[in-house]
Amino acid sequence: MSGVLHLTKHHGLGNDFLVLLDPVPGLDTAALAARACDRHRGVGADGLLIGHPGLAGADITMELRNADGGRAEMSGNGIRCFAQAVWDAGIAPAADALRVATDAGVRVVRHIANPGPGEVLAAVDMGPVKVLEDAPAWATGSVQAAALVDAGNPHLVLLDPEVGTVDVAVEGQRIEAMFAEGVNVEWIWPSSAGELSLRVWERGAGVTEACGTGSCAAVAAAVSWGKAGARAVVHNPGGDVVVDLGDTAVLTGPAVRIAAVEIPWP
Repeated sequence: MSGVLHLTKHHGLGNDFLVLLDPVPGLDTAALAARACDRHRGVGADGLLIGHPGLAGADITMELRNADGGRAEMSGNGIRCFAQAVWDAGIAPAADALRVATDAGVRVVRHIANPGPGEVLAAVDMGPVKVLEDAPAWATGSVQAAALVDAGNPHLVLLDPEVGTVDVAVEGQRIEAMFAEGVNVEWIWPSSAGELSLRVWERGAGVTEACGTGSCAAVAAAVSWGKAGARAVVHNPGGDVVVDLGDTAVLTGPAVRIAAVEIPWP
Protein backbone atom coordinates (compact mmCIF):
# COMPACT_ATOMS: atom_id res chain seq x y z
CA MET A 1 0.00 0.00 0.00
CA SER A 2 1.40 3.34 -1.04
CA GLY A 3 1.71 6.24 1.36
CA VAL A 4 3.87 9.15 2.40
CA LEU A 5 6.77 9.10 4.84
CA HIS A 6 7.36 12.23 6.91
CA LEU A 7 11.02 12.98 7.60
CA THR A 8 13.13 15.93 8.63
CA LYS A 9 16.53 16.91 7.30
CA HIS A 10 19.36 18.16 9.53
CA HIS A 11 23.09 18.72 9.33
CA GLY A 12 25.99 18.73 11.74
CA LEU A 13 28.78 20.83 10.20
CA GLY A 14 27.53 19.96 6.71
CA ASN A 15 27.36 16.22 7.50
CA ASP A 16 23.68 15.88 6.57
CA PHE A 17 21.04 13.35 7.57
CA LEU A 18 17.43 12.51 7.00
CA VAL A 19 15.53 11.50 10.16
CA LEU A 20 12.45 9.28 10.26
CA LEU A 21 10.87 8.92 13.69
CA ASP A 22 7.69 6.99 12.79
CA PRO A 23 8.66 4.18 10.39
CA VAL A 24 5.85 2.05 9.03
CA PRO A 25 5.94 -1.67 9.90
CA GLY A 26 8.09 -3.71 7.54
CA LEU A 27 9.80 -0.66 6.04
CA ASP A 28 12.90 -1.53 3.99
CA THR A 29 15.19 1.05 5.55
CA ALA A 30 18.16 0.08 3.38
CA ALA A 31 16.17 0.73 0.21
CA LEU A 32 14.78 3.96 1.63
CA ALA A 33 18.27 5.21 2.50
CA ALA A 34 19.66 4.45 -0.94
CA ARG A 35 16.72 6.18 -2.63
CA ALA A 36 16.26 9.17 -0.34
CA CYS A 37 19.96 9.95 0.17
CA ASP A 38 20.70 10.08 -3.57
CA ARG A 39 21.72 13.67 -4.31
CA HIS A 40 20.34 13.66 -7.85
CA ARG A 41 17.23 11.46 -7.72
CA GLY A 42 16.38 11.75 -4.05
CA VAL A 43 16.48 14.38 -1.32
CA GLY A 44 20.22 13.97 -0.76
CA ALA A 45 22.04 13.16 2.49
CA ASP A 46 25.06 11.36 3.90
CA GLY A 47 22.78 9.02 5.82
CA LEU A 48 19.34 8.11 7.12
CA LEU A 49 18.48 7.88 10.84
CA ILE A 50 15.42 5.87 11.90
CA GLY A 51 13.84 6.01 15.35
CA HIS A 52 12.61 2.85 17.11
CA PRO A 53 11.43 2.11 20.66
CA GLY A 54 14.21 2.35 23.23
CA LEU A 55 16.27 -0.71 24.09
CA ALA A 56 18.60 -1.48 27.01
CA GLY A 57 17.09 1.26 29.16
CA ALA A 58 17.40 3.90 26.44
CA ASP A 59 14.75 6.51 25.66
CA ILE A 60 14.85 5.70 21.95
CA THR A 61 16.83 3.57 19.50
CA MET A 62 18.63 5.02 16.47
CA GLU A 63 19.13 2.90 13.37
CA LEU A 64 21.80 4.39 11.11
CA ARG A 65 21.92 3.73 7.38
CA ASN A 66 24.69 5.14 5.22
CA ALA A 67 23.84 6.75 1.91
CA ASP A 68 24.45 3.45 0.12
CA GLY A 69 21.92 1.68 2.35
CA GLY A 70 24.51 -0.14 4.44
CA ARG A 71 24.04 -0.22 8.19
CA ALA A 72 26.56 1.60 10.38
CA GLU A 73 27.20 1.50 14.10
CA MET A 74 27.38 5.14 15.10
CA SER A 75 27.66 8.75 13.93
CA GLY A 76 28.67 11.60 16.21
CA ASN A 77 27.17 14.26 13.97
CA GLY A 78 24.19 12.07 13.15
CA ILE A 79 23.21 11.45 16.76
CA ARG A 80 23.09 15.20 17.45
CA CYS A 81 20.79 15.59 14.44
CA PHE A 82 18.72 12.67 15.66
CA ALA A 83 18.44 14.20 19.14
CA GLN A 84 17.35 17.52 17.65
CA ALA A 85 14.57 15.75 15.73
CA VAL A 86 13.48 13.91 18.90
CA TRP A 87 13.41 17.15 20.91
CA ASP A 88 11.58 19.00 18.15
CA ALA A 89 8.95 16.25 18.02
CA GLY A 90 8.39 16.43 21.78
CA ILE A 91 9.27 12.75 22.25
CA ALA A 92 11.68 13.70 25.05
CA PRO A 93 12.33 17.05 26.76
CA ALA A 94 15.52 18.87 25.82
CA ALA A 95 16.04 19.65 29.51
CA ASP A 96 16.91 16.01 30.17
CA ALA A 97 19.82 13.92 28.94
CA LEU A 98 18.63 11.77 26.03
CA ARG A 99 19.71 8.14 26.16
CA VAL A 100 19.97 6.73 22.62
CA ALA A 101 20.54 3.04 21.88
CA THR A 102 22.82 2.54 18.86
CA ASP A 103 24.58 -0.43 17.30
CA ALA A 104 27.68 0.75 19.21
CA GLY A 105 25.85 0.82 22.56
CA VAL A 106 23.82 3.39 24.49
CA ARG A 107 24.99 6.96 23.98
CA VAL A 108 23.88 10.00 26.00
CA VAL A 109 23.16 13.37 24.34
CA ARG A 110 22.97 16.51 26.47
CA HIS A 111 21.31 19.70 25.26
CA ILE A 112 23.49 22.76 25.88
CA ALA A 113 21.90 25.70 24.06
CA ASN A 114 19.88 26.95 21.11
CA PRO A 115 22.31 29.42 19.48
CA GLY A 116 19.85 30.41 16.74
CA PRO A 117 16.60 29.47 14.99
CA GLY A 118 16.62 25.78 14.12
CA GLU A 119 20.03 25.26 15.73
CA VAL A 120 21.05 23.17 18.74
CA LEU A 121 24.39 22.88 20.51
CA ALA A 122 24.74 19.46 22.11
CA ALA A 123 27.35 17.26 23.78
CA VAL A 124 27.45 13.52 23.18
CA ASP A 125 29.13 10.95 25.40
CA MET A 126 30.56 8.82 22.60
CA GLY A 127 31.72 5.93 24.78
CA PRO A 128 35.29 4.60 24.85
CA VAL A 129 37.56 5.44 21.91
CA LYS A 130 40.49 3.05 21.65
CA VAL A 131 43.66 3.11 19.59
CA LEU A 132 43.90 -0.55 18.59
CA GLU A 133 47.35 -0.49 17.06
CA ASP A 134 49.78 1.54 15.04
CA ALA A 135 49.56 0.69 11.35
CA PRO A 136 52.96 1.57 9.85
CA ALA A 137 52.11 -0.15 6.56
CA TRP A 138 49.85 2.86 5.81
CA ALA A 139 52.59 5.42 6.58
CA THR A 140 53.61 5.98 2.98
CA GLY A 141 54.27 9.10 0.93
CA SER A 142 53.73 12.18 3.07
CA VAL A 143 51.96 10.19 5.83
CA GLN A 144 54.17 10.16 8.93
CA ALA A 145 52.15 7.77 11.12
CA ALA A 146 48.99 5.69 10.97
CA ALA A 147 46.76 4.00 13.53
CA LEU A 148 43.66 1.83 13.61
CA VAL A 149 41.11 3.23 16.05
CA ASP A 150 37.81 1.88 17.39
CA ALA A 151 35.31 4.70 18.01
CA GLY A 152 32.33 2.36 18.03
CA ASN A 153 33.04 2.00 14.32
CA PRO A 154 36.34 1.39 12.48
CA HIS A 155 38.81 4.16 11.60
CA LEU A 156 42.22 4.48 10.01
CA VAL A 157 43.83 7.75 11.10
CA LEU A 158 46.72 9.11 9.03
CA LEU A 159 49.07 11.82 10.31
CA ASP A 160 49.78 13.84 7.19
CA PRO A 161 51.23 17.36 6.88
CA GLU A 162 49.72 17.45 3.36
CA VAL A 163 46.20 17.10 4.77
CA GLY A 164 45.03 20.12 2.81
CA THR A 165 46.00 18.76 -0.61
CA VAL A 166 45.44 15.00 -0.39
CA ASP A 167 42.91 13.67 -2.93
CA VAL A 168 40.47 12.27 -0.37
CA ALA A 169 38.01 11.00 -2.99
CA VAL A 170 40.62 8.88 -4.74
CA GLU A 171 42.66 7.79 -1.74
CA GLY A 172 39.68 7.17 0.51
CA GLN A 173 38.00 4.89 -1.97
CA ARG A 174 41.25 3.04 -2.59
CA ILE A 175 41.95 2.48 1.09
CA GLU A 176 38.41 1.51 2.05
CA ALA A 177 38.38 -1.15 -0.68
CA MET A 178 41.32 -2.86 1.04
CA PHE A 179 39.31 -3.51 4.24
CA ALA A 180 36.84 -6.39 4.07
CA GLU A 181 34.27 -4.58 6.25
CA GLY A 182 35.20 -1.11 5.00
CA VAL A 183 36.78 1.64 7.08
CA ASN A 184 36.51 5.37 7.74
CA VAL A 185 39.71 7.22 6.86
CA GLU A 186 40.89 10.48 8.44
CA TRP A 187 43.85 12.58 7.37
CA ILE A 188 44.88 14.85 10.26
CA TRP A 189 47.55 17.36 11.22
CA PRO A 190 47.97 19.54 14.33
CA SER A 191 47.28 23.08 13.14
CA SER A 192 48.24 24.70 16.48
CA ALA A 193 48.30 23.86 20.17
CA GLY A 194 45.07 22.06 21.04
CA GLU A 195 43.79 22.06 17.47
CA LEU A 196 43.72 19.49 14.66
CA SER A 197 42.81 19.83 11.00
CA LEU A 198 40.90 16.87 9.55
CA ARG A 199 39.59 15.64 6.23
CA VAL A 200 37.60 12.45 5.97
CA TRP A 201 36.37 9.63 3.79
CA GLU A 202 33.36 7.92 5.37
CA ARG A 203 32.54 4.28 4.80
CA GLY A 204 29.37 4.00 2.75
CA ALA A 205 29.10 7.76 2.13
CA GLY A 206 32.40 8.93 0.61
CA VAL A 207 33.82 12.40 1.12
CA THR A 208 31.85 14.28 3.78
CA GLU A 209 32.20 17.74 5.30
CA ALA A 210 32.59 16.41 8.84
CA CYS A 211 32.75 13.22 10.88
CA GLY A 212 32.03 13.08 14.61
CA THR A 213 33.39 9.61 15.33
CA GLY A 214 36.32 10.48 13.05
CA SER A 215 37.05 13.60 15.10
CA CYS A 216 37.13 11.47 18.27
CA ALA A 217 39.35 8.87 16.57
CA ALA A 218 41.65 11.64 15.36
CA VAL A 219 42.17 13.03 18.86
CA ALA A 220 42.76 9.56 20.31
CA ALA A 221 45.42 8.82 17.68
CA ALA A 222 47.01 12.26 18.05
CA VAL A 223 47.23 11.80 21.84
CA SER A 224 48.91 8.41 21.33
CA TRP A 225 51.52 10.10 19.09
CA GLY A 226 52.06 13.02 21.47
CA LYS A 227 50.56 15.46 18.96
CA ALA A 228 47.57 16.63 21.01
CA GLY A 229 46.21 16.84 24.53
CA ALA A 230 43.05 15.25 25.86
CA ARG A 231 40.96 18.29 24.83
CA ALA A 232 41.14 19.45 21.25
CA VAL A 233 39.26 21.52 18.70
CA VAL A 234 38.96 19.54 15.49
CA HIS A 235 38.63 21.61 12.32
CA ASN A 236 36.46 19.65 9.89
CA PRO A 237 35.89 21.10 6.41
CA GLY A 238 32.32 21.95 7.50
CA GLY A 239 33.23 23.51 10.85
CA ASP A 240 34.60 22.81 14.31
CA VAL A 241 33.81 20.33 17.07
CA VAL A 242 35.38 19.96 20.50
CA VAL A 243 36.55 16.56 21.73
CA ASP A 244 37.25 15.86 25.39
CA LEU A 245 39.01 12.51 25.69
CA GLY A 246 38.92 10.53 28.93
CA ASP A 247 37.57 7.10 29.81
CA THR A 248 34.96 8.05 27.23
CA ALA A 249 35.03 10.76 24.58
CA VAL A 250 32.66 13.72 24.76
CA LEU A 251 31.91 15.38 21.42
CA THR A 252 30.41 18.88 21.44
CA GLY A 253 29.02 20.52 18.33
CA PRO A 254 25.94 21.88 16.56
CA ALA A 255 22.97 20.40 14.76
CA VAL A 256 20.82 22.45 12.39
CA ARG A 257 17.32 21.65 11.18
CA ILE A 258 17.06 22.21 7.43
CA ALA A 259 13.58 21.18 6.33
CA ALA A 260 10.58 18.91 6.66
CA VAL A 261 10.40 16.31 3.90
CA GLU A 262 7.64 14.12 2.48
CA ILE A 263 8.61 11.07 0.47
CA PRO A 264 6.08 8.90 -1.41
CA TRP A 265 6.62 5.24 -0.45
CA PRO A 266 7.02 2.69 -1.81
